[in-house]
Amino acid sequence: MRTFLIVLLGRFASLIGSQMTGFAMTLWVWDVAGRATPLAMLAVATLIPRLLMSLFAGVLVDRLNRRLLMVLGTAVSAIATLTMLLLFLGDRLEIWHLYFTGIVTGVFNYMQGLSYTTSISLLMPERHYARASALQSLQVGAALVVAPGAAGVIYAQTGLGSILAIELVMLAIAMVTLCIVRIPQPESPPQSLEAAPHEPIWSQIAFGFRYLQRHAALKALLVFFLVENFVDSACMNVISPMLLARSDNDSAFMGTLYSAFGVGGLLGGALISVWGGPRRRMRGLLASMAVWSLGLVVLAVTSDATLQIGIAVLGGFCMPFSASCTQAIWQSRVEPEVQGRVFASRFLVTQSATPLGAAIAGPLADRFFEPAMQPGGFLAGSLGNIFGVGAGAGMAVQVALFSAVGVGLALGAYQIEQLMAFDREQTVPT
Repeated sequence: MRTFLIVLLGRFASLIGSQMTGFAMTLWVWDVAGRATPLAMLAVATLIPRLLMSLFAGVLVDRLNRRLLMVLGTAVSAIATLTMLLLFLGDRLEIWHLYFTGIVTGVFNYMQGLSYTTSISLLMPERHYARASALQSLQVGAALVVAPGAAGVIYAQTGLGSILAIELVMLAIAMVTLCIVRIPQPESPPQSLEAAPHEPIWSQIAFGFRYLQRHAALKALLVFFLVENFVDSACMNVISPMLLARSDNDSAFMGTLYSAFGVGGLLGGALISVWGGPRRRMRGLLASMAVWSLGLVVLAVTSDATLQIGIAVLGGFCMPFSASCTQAIWQSRVEPEVQGRVFASRFLVTQSATPLGAAIAGPLADRFFEPAMQPGGFLAGSLGNIFGVGAGAGMAVQVALFSAVGVGLALGAYQIEQLMAFDREQTVPT
């Protein structure tokens, strides 16, 4: 547990730096382009290489030293941040540079995250898995409380360069914590779970898919998240431009809203850390997803700042429940010795629709919903009384539409027998 907490501290520092940079980059890209598409394409540039890397990452994580893989991921992030800082100081930073660094860091950050996730089950007994996931959600919430507000103020006062320099300091802290701990390696898998020594690399890569193929309930969970992630991506990738457009580019209010989300995450993570999470993890997952999606519908409809902040707190509160329940389900049902390959296969399947959702989100907002909700647009007459008209109104319609679909998915999943079986059985139903 001591090792886990030390690594968690380093990841917390890194998270603050990366979230400050991510928030500032959103402001910078919006200032430069003024459209949703470049922001959505940045997400695509980051996600696609991570998906491709997931084919190989599971085999590498199960075979190589996981601590060294985490160190490598941190080092690559530092190099990418330093490169962006030098380009910015030389007044040569362009949006395509962000796409390129997103591709590079996406690969190594995925490897780093998978190494970290698969090491947790080697550091503590199963009864603490949900608490460990809650502590991770707690640090995400704490970072969200600090990072957006601080980034908004610093960006307005000194610009992007200062924030990139802060991220470098935070990455240095993360590197130090990784260098002073020892992270155990998994034991050799049982022969029934291990690939034969002569088995081709592609067969070893396919191990995770073969493992999942044998478990009907896990396959049902994969399909559910595949659909949900597409819907969520098409919605989430226009929320930031929607907020900026509807608030006249008020970065301070946007930072406040994200900080409120972090406060909710802190409260939810703290509760689960003490409580341990719902005993019926699938129900806890679906309920939190339904409330989160419903909150996004309200966020898109309302223009009241106080209500928006309240919705952000509620959404942040729900996220640790979803994350901890999901992670606990997987960690308790997949042997630690093969989690690298199985989790990589899970990531590839469930996230394969996320770049597609991001790719359509920006053009859908810029070319369809936004023009339709301008004065005289063909949707303005029927929806203008609900969402208003003008800048950001079309993106609000898009967010509300996809979020409503998300509510329906979460509630409909209660009728899927294979998903509900997770709450009745201790082992994976086959």
